[in-house]
Amino acid sequence: MRLLQFKLASGQRAVGITGIDGDDNTVKILKQTDSVISLANAAIVAKHSLAAEVAKRGTEGTDSVSAILSEGRALPPVDHPDPAHWFVSGTGLTHLGSATTRDSMHHKLANEESLTDSMKIFKWGVDGGKPASGEIGSQPEWFYKGNGESVVAPGAALPWPSFAEDAGEEPELAALYVIGPDRKPYRIGFALGNEYSDHVMEQRNYLYLAHSKLRYSSYGPEVVVGDFPQHVEGNTQILRDGKVIWEKPFLSGAQNMSHTLENLEFHHFKYEQFLTPGDLHVHFFGTATLSFADGIRTQLGDVFRISAPGFGAALSNPIAALETRNAPGSVVQL
Repeated sequence: MRLLQFKLASGQRAVGITGIDGDDNTVKILKQTDSVISLANAAIVAKHSLAAEVAKRGTEGTDSVSAILSEGRALPPVDHPDPAHWFVSGTGLTHLGSATTRDSMHHKLANEESLTDSMKIFKWGVDGGKPASGEIGSQPEWFYKGNGESVVAPGAALPWPSFAEDAGEEPELAALYVIGPDRKPYRIGFALGNEYSDHVMEQRNYLYLAHSKLRYSSYGPEVVVGDFPQHVEGNTQILRDGKVIWEKPFLSGAQNMSHTLENLEFHHFKYEQFLTPGDLHVHFFGTATLSFADGIRTQLGDVFRISAPGFGAALSNPIAALETRNAPGSVVQL
């Protein structure tokens, strides 16, 4: 089951089901439902699945995915009414093959017996990232991207801050969670994501990784409700003036990762500060494919397009300039 969150032509919010009977364009609109997070919270209270809650609501009326996207009516597939309770984070070096890209960016002179920090973390993941269920494995690299203010809707522009040195795509899967009244994380589903980072800044020094990740991101347009896929073979394109200037497949899913989903989830939600009831968590799972590693440097106006079978419509976002709000000395003493 896939869910799409959007605005009706009237401007009213709605949630719809997509992909019914192989029809990827028709959206069946859920009755009396204006957000996926409210749908998820109702399922938690009722102690049944999200699919059961959807079936309980029923549908009334239809719309089309193509119209929603072309008219700019798509919303992030799961959002929160208060951006301060909407956390965006991720893990890196989690995919088989991802270390090569990262290591080439962070390479340092070393003898044959030493490894870069990137390769060490990757090796720890390969060696201990897939423990038996119920056991704790190696912890992955973790980073914070911001709260809900840093998320842009599918189709909307990803801002390139004036202080940033790069605006590079990261095609990934993102998982979406809501924290229940019992302080347990409940997984809503998975979506295509563009984690969007500053790779030039990251390349300057590995300790700038935290800075490089404090950028905007986008995910969707649809959320897949169900089990974590075993194998995903997606495609990423960068378009400039309507023409594809770079294109490459990317792999994700359990078979292509050095960590299990259970292990990644444990190492995020082991922290008490991430277990506040009602909070929404968007967690990116990393990638092994970057245009930056192939020498591509994006420009304002370029468009990212990320797609994968089974995830519905492609996630497309252009790049637009964003002037820095604060200048040196702009802090006001009270």
